[in-house]
Amino acid sequence: MTTASTRDLGLAELATAIARGTTTSVTATADALDRIEASASTLNAFRVVRRERALAEAAEADRQVGDGVRLPLLGVPIAIKDDTDIAGEPTAFGCGGNFPAKAEDAEVVRRLRAAGAVIVGKTNTCEVGQWPFTDAESFGYTRNPWNAEHTPGGSSGGSAAAVAAGLVPAALGSDGAGSVRIPASWTNLVGIKPQRGRISTWPMAESFNGLTVHGTLARTVADAALLFDVAAGAHPGDRHTPPALTVSDAVGRDPGRLRIALALNIPFTATRTSLDREVAARVQDVAGTLRGLGHEVTVIELPYGLLSGMSFLSRSMAGIRTELAKLTGAQVDPRTRFNANVGLLLGGPVLTAARAAEPLLHKRIGRVFDDYDVILAPTTATPPPPVDAMRGLGTAATDALITAACPYTWPWNVLGWPSVNVPAGFTAAGLPVGAQLMGPDCSEPLLISVAAQLEAELHWQRHRPEIWWER
Repeated sequence: MTTASTRDLGLAELATAIARGTTTSVTATADALDRIEASASTLNAFRVVRRERALAEAAEADRQVGDGVRLPLLGVPIAIKDDTDIAGEPTAFGCGGNFPAKAEDAEVVRRLRAAGAVIVGKTNTCEVGQWPFTDAESFGYTRNPWNAEHTPGGSSGGSAAAVAAGLVPAALGSDGAGSVRIPASWTNLVGIKPQRGRISTWPMAESFNGLTVHGTLARTVADAALLFDVAAGAHPGDRHTPPALTVSDAVGRDPGRLRIALALNIPFTATRTSLDREVAARVQDVAGTLRGLGHEVTVIELPYGLLSGMSFLSRSMAGIRTELAKLTGAQVDPRTRFNANVGLLLGGPVLTAARAAEPLLHKRIGRVFDDYDVILAPTTATPPPPVDAMRGLGTAATDALITAACPYTWPWNVLGWPSVNVPAGFTAAGLPVGAQLMGPDCSEPLLISVAAQLEAELHWQRHRPEIWWER
C-alpha cells in the first residue's frame, strides 16, 4: 500500500485494513513516521518521534494479527500530546530543558496499548498547556495545515495539526479551557471533550484542579468516538469516576427531534471581546442544518455569570503553578512564570472557594436543560490568528489576545460537562472554523449522535488541506 493511500485512511478504516491483511502495521507505521519526518521542519507537529520503538511495536502487532488476535486498534499508528506520560520518553509539556524519561505509561496510554495502538510520538503543545497557540522557545511554531501563516490553535495544536495533515488518523489531546475543541475548530476536525473523569488522567488523580480532561481528535465523528471508547475508563486512584458508557454506538443513532438552544453570547471576560461575523455566519449555517434535520433551534442567552470566570481563573492559575513545579529546571517564557506566581496567590483558600462554587454553577447553568436538550455555540470567536500573534507581547496583551479569540469554551471545563466541536465550514480566506455542541452531565452519547447527523449532511471529512508541508 502506498504512502498516499495510508494517509487517506481513517482510524477505523486503517484498523480494518490491517486486520484483513490489505496492509500491515509496519507499512502503516513506517508511512506515518516518514510523513512526520518530512513535515518536521515545516508543520512541526511533534516533540518526540518514536521511530525505532514504534516500528518494533508495529512488527509485534503484525505477528499478533497473523496469530489471529483481534483488538480495536491493533497495529494502528496514533499520536498523543506531550503532556501525557509514555514509558521511556520525557514529558516536557511544551517547556524547554532536559527531563528524565518516565518509568510508566499514563493510564490512558496503557489503555491505548491494550487496544493494540502503536504510538508513533508525542505532539507539540504550548508551555504547560496554557494558551490557544502551539509555540514556544523550545520548539518553535507548529503551523496550521490549512495555512502555514496561521496557528492550528492550542494547546493540543500538535495533535490537531498531525491529524488534519494526515500524518496519523487520530490523536489524543487534552482540554482544560478548550484545548481540544479550539484546535479542532481551526483545523476542520471533530474534537471530543468528555465528561470529567471519563478518561483517566492518572498518574494525576485529576488535572488542573478538575478543569483538564483527555479528549480525542479525528476527521470523522466515528473515528473520534472509537478512540474515545478505547481511551475511556477509570484508574483506582482517580478523583472523578462517572458511570461507564460508550459512544461509538451513538454514531448513526437517531436522537429524535431535539430542542436546541443557540447561544452566541460571550461569557463574561475582563477584556473586550466580540464574535467575528464570518464565524457567526458559519455557526448560524450549522443551526440551519439542524433545523433542516427536524430539530427546533431557539436563540437564547446562556447565563454564564461572573462566578464561573472567577472559579476558572483560580483553578487554572493554581494548576499552572503545580504543573510547572513538576518540571525541574524548566526553561520557560516570562509569561509562564508570571502565571505560576499568580497561581500562588489564587491557591489555598481562594482555590477552595472556587471549587466550592461548582455546584452553584451546575444549578444556575443546568436550568437551561430543563427547556433544551443541547446547546449550540461558537467554539471560538475568531478564525485562527497568525501563527506568531503572541510574539513579543506582555502578559496583559497576551491575555487580551487569547480572550478575544477564545472566550467560549472554558465554562464547560469549570462545569466538567461534555462538549464536541464540529467543523462549521470556512471563511472567505479558506480558514476553518467550528461550532460546539454542549450538554449536561454524562450527555456524550447524545452529543455524538447529533454530531454524526451533522456530518452526514455536511460531509466535512471530504475537505482536506492542500499538502505544502512535504515540498
